[in-house]
Amino acid sequence: MTIDKVPVKGLSSQEYEKALKVTWQPDLQYAWDNGIAIGKYLEALKDGKILGARCEECGRIMLPARSFCELCWRPTDEYLPVKDTGVVNTFSICNVNWDASRLKPEEPRHLPAVIEIDGASAGMGILHILGNVDPKDIKIGMKVKAKWKPEKEREGCITDILYFEPV
Repeated sequence: MTIDKVPVKGLSSQEYEKALKVTWQPDLQYAWDNGIAIGKYLEALKDGKILGARCEECGRIMLPARSFCELCWRPTDEYLPVKDTGVVNTFSICNVNWDASRLKPEEPRHLPAVIEIDGASAGMGILHILGNVDPKDIKIGMKVKAKWKPEKEREGCITDILYFEPV
């Protein structure tokens, strides 16, 4: 069935055609609300700190900071800074770019890793990249420290940490 054959009571086919045409360009805006916990977490990154959330019920310090404990199902009790050091929990040596194109042999490898941050509960980590390290020297359990952007260049996002490097 074509659009001009749809019966619409009281409208001529010309009126019906006009009714189906959009003659304005919407000016749509998109806004993102980080929420309280991630907002505090990102603001702390801008200040060169990593912020965790503590649950008084189970005692966990969670990363990234969150507004409730998913084990106890209760609001977290406070947000507190943890260290910017940690250990490699797991890692990968990537031979492709983020767009899935192959890296040339002379190009440096991408080194994503999960870093368990000192001061947070065991198993709490953040996914980031390793830098200033030869891929063959990376080990699970390797001690690392955050390499931060210069203070004036920070924006309040996870990329305010350039990478984690061996201590």
